[in-house]
Amino acid sequence: MTEPAKPGHQIIHDYLKTLDHSPGVYRMLDDQSRVLYVGKARHLRNRVSNYARPTGHSRRIERMISETRSMMFLTTRTETEALLLEQNLIKQLKPKYNVLLRDDKSFPNILVTDHGFPMIKKHRGAKRERGQYYGPFASGGAVNRVLSQLQKGFQLRNCTDSVFETRTRPCLQYQIKRCSAPCVGKISEAEYRTSVRDAQRFLSGKSTKIQEELAAEMMKASDEMEFERAAALRDRIRALTQVQTAQGINPQSVEEADIIALHLEKGRACVQVFFIRANQNWGNRDFYPRVGEDVSASEVMEAFMGQFYDQKEPARQILLSHGIEDDDLMSAALSAKLGRKVELIVPQRGIKAELVEGAARNARESLARKMSETATQAKLLRGLAEAFDLDAPPQRIEVYDNSHIQGAHAVGAMIVAGPEGFMKNQYRKFNIKGEELTPGDDFGMMKEVLSRRLKRLLKDDPDRNNGLWPDLLLIDGGAGQISAVAEIMREHGVDDLPFVGVAKGVDRNAGKEEFHRTGQHAFALRHNDPVLYFVQRLRDEAHRFAIGTHRAKRAKNTMANPLDEISGVGAARKRALLAHFGSAKAVSRANLADLRAVDGISESLAERVYAHFHEKG
Repeated sequence: MTEPAKPGHQIIHDYLKTLDHSPGVYRMLDDQSRVLYVGKARHLRNRVSNYARPTGHSRRIERMISETRSMMFLTTRTETEALLLEQNLIKQLKPKYNVLLRDDKSFPNILVTDHGFPMIKKHRGAKRERGQYYGPFASGGAVNRVLSQLQKGFQLRNCTDSVFETRTRPCLQYQIKRCSAPCVGKISEAEYRTSVRDAQRFLSGKSTKIQEELAAEMMKASDEMEFERAAALRDRIRALTQVQTAQGINPQSVEEADIIALHLEKGRACVQVFFIRANQNWGNRDFYPRVGEDVSASEVMEAFMGQFYDQKEPARQILLSHGIEDDDLMSAALSAKLGRKVELIVPQRGIKAELVEGAARNARESLARKMSETATQAKLLRGLAEAFDLDAPPQRIEVYDNSHIQGAHAVGAMIVAGPEGFMKNQYRKFNIKGEELTPGDDFGMMKEVLSRRLKRLLKDDPDRNNGLWPDLLLIDGGAGQISAVAEIMREHGVDDLPFVGVAKGVDRNAGKEEFHRTGQHAFALRHNDPVLYFVQRLRDEAHRFAIGTHRAKRAKNTMANPLDEISGVGAARKRALLAHFGSAKAVSRANLADLRAVDGISESLAERVYAHFHEKG
């Protein structure tokens, strides 16, 4: 006779005898060893003992304890290490009962490069390129607006160094007065560096002083009847004013801060983050972390900060709408990351409190809009389930499309949608690899794409426990495409995935789409049915993504240079070869003597270049 299974709190209690008061991280696992929860502890024994109590827990924690069948522990040297390890594990494992930040994109910066004639551009990612960085900005759009006005105001170049070094006449940017054309000597290096210095001063928060200086210069030019110069200075002042107007709030008493405000309602959360740098508002972004119904504001805020700053640089001051339990650990961890002290402040009065209040208002309004959109989305998903005879509203819809031009540069695309709308971090692109495919064979391409997708699903989530499997596939095409999909499903032993073909219908007009399912006659929805509009949006998004992927592949292949394939030929030597011969085609026809005559090309490299073009296949 088997013993009855122990309740979760008793299982947890049994671990206490093996724990001491070291700091560390614990994991709770279910009966299939899936991670339910990851937590940190200043004292592991004290923290875990709280879960061993049979009563006194919130409903979320009670459910978590009841599902717990085992635990894992990792001790750390310090409490700060425990905090960092906890957040890394949460991002990696995505436990069911943790607060989880799902949107973790990087933020762009403005980079002024280190060059005789510096370039100003948008930069995203690791700061490896030499130069001066300004940011972060909340979005690419915020950076582009500032860059556009800075180019009008200071006329700095935005072309790459290779383009800059090979120009022989001014480009269109010069003609529309957005670049001073330093590439062809229209401005001296000293004058250009003055413009660069003023742009950097503006980005560093000295905008008022710069505008005062420009106004004085404009008046002087006007008095001296240099009206063209006065007009140029007037345009520069206008451009800088437009930047400040677009930025909205620019708190003069707060030089550098991240403002983080949270609003919780009905088991949903919105976090608004505003970036204040150099006394300027560089935009805001909203986030919707996954939370439970009874999670506290303190827990959400701490989890959000740990995951948000995992790959991002914090400001010197972080202004919070809600305090967190382990603020000293968070401050220590962020200070170590930044290399200088980071303060966490929950302001109660003054300009800082007003800034947090404004961010909290944005969070509240954003969450209200999100909840309204989600309610509409849920209604559409129920309608989709009814229209296509699904057992339940789909939580994950995958939509597939192909793109090519007469078979060239063929790609497949998959977009994903669910209760929250489009899930862009789940989108996938497929470079069509089948060498035996007839150019333009849409059926063959769809077979390849779905075959690769199913193989990946069967490998990564064979038991369908991780939410990776779709509840519905939408395929761009009619009966032929559906037959191809059905064949692939049979080959992989998958017989329970609903899939529907969306064909253009009569005259290929939107609104007259026909839907195809295996073993059924084609059918249509009413022309004013909201579900039809929803399917059209899904299909159009898949088509947009496929076309964009195809264009990017085609552009990359078009711009590809055969010299890039030769080992030892970097950017400088490639420029030398192209400058000497005029084109890659001319390089391919050159003899060894001519190749050796190029500056910077050694005898061994010349032989390698010659062999590359003359010893193939």
